[in-house]
Amino acid sequence: MPSIDNLDARLIALFSERPQIGVLGASRVLGVARGTVQARLDRLIERGVISSLGPSVSPAALGYPVMAFCTLEIQQRKGREKVVEHLSQIPEVLEVHTITGSGDLFARFVAKDNSDLQRVIDQVVGDGLVVRASTTIALAELVAHRTLPLVRQTGGVTD
Repeated sequence: MPSIDNLDARLIALFSERPQIGVLGASRVLGVARGTVQARLDRLIERGVISSLGPSVSPAALGYPVMAFCTLEIQQRKGREKVVEHLSQIPEVLEVHTITGSGDLFARFVAKDNSDLQRVIDQVVGDGLVVRASTTIALAELVAHRTLPLVRQTGGVTD
């Protein structure tokens, strides 16, 4: 059973495409009561389907145009919690995931330029808990992070 229905999907799509529309505007566009829109939004947030109503921020526009992905091998005995705590203190680290395969963690981070990237990498490995880091610089973003096609598919929305 899908976690969202057609109205949920249309609501998410509308707020994704027009984030400043507001609840009243959304109710007018979707042809449903304002209370219905608010209740649906509240439920989607409570269930974790919508994780944020905040703005989407571009690191490049903030002066961090270099993006890199890094596979980290960590000291197993020390535990990943200390490494994650360390990485969380570095503003340029945007996300970290545990992974399978040759590495333990996969991180995405940004930098101002290539020499600044070296500074970020030095910080990442600087706590002594990271045994090895293998970094790949992203040259161009061809498909930006997206969830709207998945939302439309799950909610049965056809354009």
